[in-house]
Amino acid sequence: MPTTQLPKQICSRPFGKDELSIVREIIDDGQKEGIHRSEVARRVCVALEWRNARGGLKEVGARVALLRLHRQGWITLPEPRQPIGSGTAYKERLARAPVPEPPPSDLCCPLMALGCIHLRQVANKAESLLWNALIDRYHYLGYSPLSGAQIRYLIDSERGLVGAIGFGAAACTLQARDRWIGWDRQQRERRREWVLNNRRFLILPWIRVKNLASHILAKAARRIPLDFQARYGYAPVLLETFVEQDRFSGGCYRAANWINVGPTTGRGRNDRTSQRMRKRHGAPLPIKQVWLYPLRRDARRILCGESSFIGEAA
Repeated sequence: MPTTQLPKQICSRPFGKDELSIVREIIDDGQKEGIHRSEVARRVCVALEWRNARGGLKEVGARVALLRLHRQGWITLPEPRQPIGSGTAYKERLARAPVPEPPPSDLCCPLMALGCIHLRQVANKAESLLWNALIDRYHYLGYSPLSGAQIRYLIDSERGLVGAIGFGAAACTLQARDRWIGWDRQQRERRREWVLNNRRFLILPWIRVKNLASHILAKAARRIPLDFQARYGYAPVLLETFVEQDRFSGGCYRAANWINVGPTTGRGRNDRTSQRMRKRHGAPLPIKQVWLYPLRRDARRILCGESSFIGEAA
């Protein structure tokens, strides 16, 4: 039996009982052919027109969404050919993965002493395992698969690995962001894929180098449009992230010229708590500050459909 309500939107497209029936039919037909989960996702994208701004299939987002529906009990996917990225077996694999261990003393030096900082795009299974293991071991939120179209980097210096950073699908609804952009619901549904969320940012805890974090963010902002276009066929125009206000100040984002547009409401996408109950019992999630970084000067006009844009990096 399903454990949650059926989502109203998947891959920026409306989703309901009719779409669910199509997904189930594709899975049933595929069982006769013995197709795997990736092929199910591809066929669902074709059938439901889950496409990005350049017409490409949203296969990465579809795989994540279908897995979520599977775990919630709405569908039954074929057995995976490889361990699922967030399952118990994979968590154990992450715990065993070789990652840098804390040295006897912290690395404290000027930024220039690290030499050239290089963002190495995750491009193979070994790099993917290392990125996931670093986040699982040293990031306070731990590892969970990034949703939707995504891009991940390992951060190298001339003195070795210094961290990891990753970007995935933007939040479905975010009042502070939507207000800053000027989005209504229809505009958000059409253009949300042109926004990327900085889901994870890690500098290894023993590296204490002033201005390193803002330097990395600036490099990432320059790299992402080109790398994302090369991978997915279009370039995002806005970056977003959340910073827990009781845990961090967000100073590195401010120093990298990100814009603080206000706090979240303390609700997750699966939170159904009423306004009255939240006022009585408090927000169920930590309040976070929303930070944005436009990758183009005309980002807001593009996102509101007021500027011609073909999805290419500036």
